[in-house]
Amino acid sequence: MGKGYAEGPAAEEAEAARERGDHLTLADRPPPRRMVWGCTTDDPEPHVIGELGEVDPDELFSSGGAWGIHVELETPA
Repeated sequence: MGKGYAEGPAAEEAEAARERGDHLTLADRPPPRRMVWGCTTDDPEPHVIGELGEVDPDELFSSGGAWGIHVELETPA
């Protein structure tokens, strides 16, 4: 015979919530950052050039300092 509520859907949902990290507060996680990616003459493969705000992607492109520029949201693990 089952133990009732403790073995049913409520227990499964509590386990799923722990796996999702629902118990963590936002203060436990660093905020996501917007990173500028692109290619440069020093490194023609796509790589992180810097964080948006520290690096201006429009200026990089117009000056010819980088190409293939895009911005990605980085979410720390």
